Amino acid sequence: MVPVAVSVGIYVFGVHLTPDYNSGLYGEHGTAAVDLKARLGSALLCAVLIQVGLALWMYGRVPGARSAPRPVGTGHRVLGFLIFLFSLPISLHCLTTYGIDTTSPRVAIHSFAGCATYGAFVAKVIVVRSKRLPGWLLPAMGSLLALTLALLWYTAALWTLNGETVPGFSST
Repeated sequence: MVPVAVSVGIYVFGVHLTPDYNSGLYGEHGTAAVDLKARLGSALLCAVLIQVGLALWMYGRVPGARSAPRPVGTGHRVLGFLIFLFSLPISLHCLTTYGIDTTSPRVAIHSFAGCATYGAFVAKVIVVRSKRLPGWLLPAMGSLLALTLALLWYTAALWTLNGETVPGFSST
């Protein structure tokens, strides 16, 4: 219930927020801020892919690999925290600059995925801390989180870096 409340709370905040198209990110404004977010988002996606690889190794799902040593689990947790931490300025800039926008399918998907991402973060933390939930739920929540972050990258960072076009979406 808490993950849904987080997602809905972000959505409600974003819908009622007056967008500030002049807000900046690390001193960059306008298209420079969008380009910076695209590059930071791409770096974040690389970290997510490493995170998924570490999880697969920890769960013995990498063919031919030996059992993951204990530092892999520690690295997985630290990287997950850093992904969360470094996603915040990007997300905050998106939310305060544009709010929740549904003017095109790409932008609407990006807005909804942004709300869902932080709900997925909360869900994953709850599952990690719980001893009563089924074991399959942790990789499911981790996968959901990785997929929402990849969808955010696809609908914004790739779109920006690819000349405002990606397969499946027009240039709006």
